[in-house]
Amino acid sequence: MKIRVYYEDTDAAGIVYYANYLKFCERARSEAFFKRGLTPQSEEGYFVVKHLEADFMKPAMLGDLLEVKTELLERKGASITLLQSVLKEGETLFEMKVKLAFLKEGRVAKIPRSLYSIISEW
Repeated sequence: MKIRVYYEDTDAAGIVYYANYLKFCERARSEAFFKRGLTPQSEEGYFVVKHLEADFMKPAMLGDLLEVKTELLERKGASITLLQSVLKEGETLFEMKVKLAFLKEGRVAKIPRSLYSIISEW
């Protein structure tokens, strides 16, 4: 997924504010659902972040065109682990490993088969 860095994404020096990398990754995960006419939250349930580890390698700047890539590392019954990277012209600026738990009605639940096609593309 491509993302343009706007003024609102940056700090006073024109550098992407660190927390916005998490937002960029969240947008990419949500976009996988939107592309199929779905939403990340449905009657079947939803994913929540259980754990994440983030590495900031280089800053992105105002006006940069970034790409967010998502790779599935592990799939269990009620959780998935993803590696998400933010790149500029093929160079990795930010990377995070995130574990998402699947919940239904506020409780951990098995990931429905209907979501496997979306997950498998990561």
